Amino acid sequence: MRIIPAIDIIDGKCVRLSKGDYDTKIIYNENPLEVAKSFEAHGIEYLHLVDLDGAKSSKIVNYKILEQIANQTSLKIDFGGGLKSDDDLRIAFESGANQITGGSIAVKNRAIFEKWISEYGSDKIILGADAKEEKIAVSGWLEDSNEDLIPFIQDYQTKGIQYVICTDIAKDGMLEGPSFDLYGKILEEAKGVKLIASGGISTFDELPKLAELGCEGTIIGKAIYEGRITLKQLENYILNK
Repeated sequence: MRIIPAIDIIDGKCVRLSKGDYDTKIIYNENPLEVAKSFEAHGIEYLHLVDLDGAKSSKIVNYKILEQIANQTSLKIDFGGGLKSDDDLRIAFESGANQITGGSIAVKNRAIFEKWISEYGSDKIILGADAKEEKIAVSGWLEDSNEDLIPFIQDYQTKGIQYVICTDIAKDGMLEGPSFDLYGKILEEAKGVKLIASGGISTFDELPKLAELGCEGTIIGKAIYEGRITLKQLENYILNK
C-alpha cells in the first residue's frame, strides 16, 4: 500500500481543515516546499497536493507551489482542487503533476472529465469520490449531490477509471479513524478499483488494516501534522513492506 502524505494549500501556506470547513483552518507551515522535502527525506515517494483556493474559486490557483515542489523534489504528485477546464489541466501537468484528481468536475461536467480520461489515460486521472453518508459531495464539500457513491464509482469504471480517492467527509481531519466498513464495501462492489483511502487516519496501527482490506494507497494529513503518526514510522513501514 502506498503512503501518500497530504499538503493542503490556502494562501500559499500548508493548512488542514476539519470536515472540509474553511473556518476550521489551522496553518501548520508557511512553506509547503519545506514540508514536501521533509517527506522526501523520510523515503516517501508520493504526495497528494490540494489547492483549496482553487477548489473555492473553481480554477487552478496555487500551481506555482506545485511547480516548486515538482522541480525541487522527486515526489510523484497528484494534484487536485478547482480543476475545471482543459486549460487548468494543461497548467497542472505542465507544472509537474504526475496525476490529477477530479471531484466536482466528475459530477458537474461528465463530458469533459470523460474526455480527460480518454486523452490523458487512466493512469493520469484519479476520480475524487468524496462522500457524506454515501452520497457524493462537491465544490470543496460545500454542496451535496444526489449521486450515490458506489454506483458513481462503478459508472466511471466503465469509462476507464482505475484510481479512486474516497474521503468520508464526516471523518476528515477528525482523527477518529478511517471508514473501514465503507472502504470494504467499495472494494467488494467496485471490483478491480485502485482505492486510495483518505480521511480520519489517526494512528499508525490503522495502516496495516487498510492494506489488509485491499486499499492501494492511503492519504495521511492531520495525523502527521499533529504528531500522531511520525515520519520515522512511515519510513520504517515503507522500508519493511
